[in-house]
This record gives sequence, C-alpha cells and structure tokens, in this order.
Amino acid sequence: MTGSGAGRKGPRSEKWTGVGTAVVTPFTRSGELDEAAVRRLGRRQIDAGVHFLVPCGTTGESPTLTEAERVRVVELLVDEANGQVPVLAGAGSYNTAEVIRLAEDMRKAGASGLLSVTPYYNKPTQEGLFQHYRAIAESTPLPIVVYNVPARTGCNVEPSTLARLAEIPNIVGVKEASGNISQMCDVCRAVPADFIVLSGDDAVTLPLMAIGGRGIISVAANEIPADMVQMVEAAEQGDFAAARRVHSRILPLMQINFIEANPVPVKAAMAAMGLLDEVYRLFDQMKAPAELWVMPDQHHNGSVTQKARSAVWEADIHAFVCDWLRDRFNGIPVKHPGKALWLEPSGAGPNAQGVSHKRRWFD
Repeated sequence: MTGSGAGRKGPRSEKWTGVGTAVVTPFTRSGELDEAAVRRLGRRQIDAGVHFLVPCGTTGESPTLTEAERVRVVELLVDEANGQVPVLAGAGSYNTAEVIRLAEDMRKAGASGLLSVTPYYNKPTQEGLFQHYRAIAESTPLPIVVYNVPARTGCNVEPSTLARLAEIPNIVGVKEASGNISQMCDVCRAVPADFIVLSGDDAVTLPLMAIGGRGIISVAANEIPADMVQMVEAAEQGDFAAARRVHSRILPLMQINFIEANPVPVKAAMAAMGLLDEVYRLFDQMKAPAELWVMPDQHHNGSVTQKARSAVWEADIHAFVCDWLRDRFNGIPVKHPGKALWLEPSGAGPNAQGVSHKRRWFD
C-alpha cells in the first residue's frame, strides 16, 4: 500500500488500508450458519485482491448471530485466509464489558484486529465515548478501528474525540460513516498521519481518499470485489482519473445496495449470482419482496458451469444488478417460481468491453 503512513511499524500497520469487505453471513435454507459458503465467499474475496476481511458487522447481520456463531465465522475466515489477508472482526455493543469479552473471543479465534461500533441508543457524551474505547483498548493487544455511524447509533464521534483516541497506541483508525464530508475533512486534519481514516460508505470512498482517506470497509465488494480494489488502488497510486472512471461505472450499484435495509439488497444480488442462498435473519418479521429461491450450480441441462456463470456476471454486473434490484425492491414483480436467473451476453463475449446482458430464466 502507498500513502502518508507508508513505512510505519507496530499495530498501526498498512494491513488496514485499501479495501476491506464487510462480509455478509450466509445461512442455509434452514437458517443455520452455512460454513461452506463462508469459506467460499472468503476465498472469492481473497482471490479478487481485497486487502482485509471484515466479518460480523451489521452487513454480516451480527445482531442476529449468537456469540458462538460470530466466533465460528471468524475462525472459518482466518483459516481460509491462511495469512493471505488479515481479519478485522466486528466487536461492538453499548455494554463495554460485553465488548471486552467479545474482543478476547475474537483474539482467540485468530482475528488480527477489531472493528468496534460506538455504543448505540444510550447516546454517550464525548467523554463517555473516549472512556468506552479506552477501556476496550486497555483490555486487548489487538488494534482497534472505531466505527462511527451516527445515523444508526444516535451518537457521533467528533474529530476532537478521535484525535484523543488516536493517542492510544492500539486504536489505529476509524471507519467514518457520518455522511458528512465537512466532518471527514476535519477528521483527516485532526488525527495523526498514521491514523487510518476509512470510508464507511462505498459511494464516498473516492471523495474521502482525495482528502486523506486510506480506503473503504465496503458492502459493494461482496458483489464486485475486483472493481472496488481497482478503484481504491488507483486512488492510492494518485491516478484519480482512472479511479473516477471506475467510480462512475459502479456508483449506481453502490447506491442501489441501500434501496432496502442492508444487507437485504446485497444478499439478494449475491443469491442471483449463485453465491449463496437468499436467507436473512435481519428483520425476521420482514418478508423479502420476492419469494426466496436458490440458483443451483448448473443450469440449462448442465451446460453452464459456476465458473462460466460468474465470468458472465462479473463482466458487466453493475448495470444489470442495479436494474434487477431496482425492479425487485420497487415492487415490480420478478417472481419466477422454480426458475433461476441467468444472463446472456449480447456482445462479443463475457470479457468484451461494453458487453451488455439480457435477462433469461431457465427452468
């Protein structure tokens, strides 16, 4: 990685820069943790070049996971990564003692660091936030990335508080999801050069990197990991023209992923891609707008393999998935009982520039 913190040592290392994928948690049709799918999704991310994995966050439906399931997801991804990329495990709560206990569990599971969301609902003061994170940091040797998402938690970590937290050696960065570009500017000015500022919103990754941000903890990387890596690495290298081209192409997908409560759209898209079963725990009372279905490994008399299907999808997934998700979550019927979504390239092959796709449903 390149950037202002290059060459630093200790817990504030380059391992938390670039693209970290906020990994979704796959479930079986019976609602159990799908361990094989956890491994497959982790391997897909690693092979696409992402720089670290971030399981057991909100995108991973962590509020609905048992503590044992959280630990197991981390164990599986650590084992699958086998040192190729580090794992930044989600460990947040408004109960400081609970976070400390979970942090130790994540350390034993092999996590290389922790992503810890601010206490939610009870709206602590800035001093309360500082004491919360200091207590966690003093309890663990693991590096900690603060997660600031005030729209969801009801409290905001102000730049001056982050500057204080940055003085604690193993508080190494912030996932900044305030949505406030002016605040992000203030954060980048207030913290030391080796304190990592990551975007918590795919769509503002590039603007944040232009003012000193170091990457993204990404939802869209679940669908398009290579594209996110391409954009972020171009920005890291100072090639903002190339980064803008990627950003412009994938922006609609980054936005449409939040047409419904996260992670419903991204898991729906991944199910359509054949990556997992479309099963949710988040908002158990909510019924998906279209009935659940799964894409098997092979379709059309077995002539289409998983590898070929993935190649076609990832050739030009952005526009297609945007249209598909927009139709689905805006109430346009897309129910095809007993059938599976597939794409046919209408251009000169799945890797051709400008290839487009049309919808086709196979029995």
